[in-house]
Amino acid sequence: MIQFIVSIILFFVLFFGIGFILNMLLRATWVMSFVYPIVVCFIVDDFPFSTYFLDTGDAFSTLWLNLRALTPVDITILASGFVGTIIAGFVIRWLRKQGYQMF
Repeated sequence: MIQFIVSIILFFVLFFGIGFILNMLLRATWVMSFVYPIVVCFIVDDFPFSTYFLDTGDAFSTLWLNLRALTPVDITILASGFVGTIIAGFVIRWLRKQGYQMF
């Protein structure tokens, strides 16, 4: 149980930080929220990236099976990372609205 809670906090903080930095550098508020599903695909799959180009049909069918095999615990942990990216977008918008120029 403690590992589950730590994993949720870790994913939230990790993707909040990555999203915040990307939003700050690229000046595109929701960039990490759109990239996050791709990151989840890389977390879930167990084959090299080149497989998506060399054997597209098999790669996406295997990815779909892996996504359907996720347990509620895995989905909760991955969802906490997505919530982190969304909150990072809102924080960046709020900081820009407050007048911080570097954000």
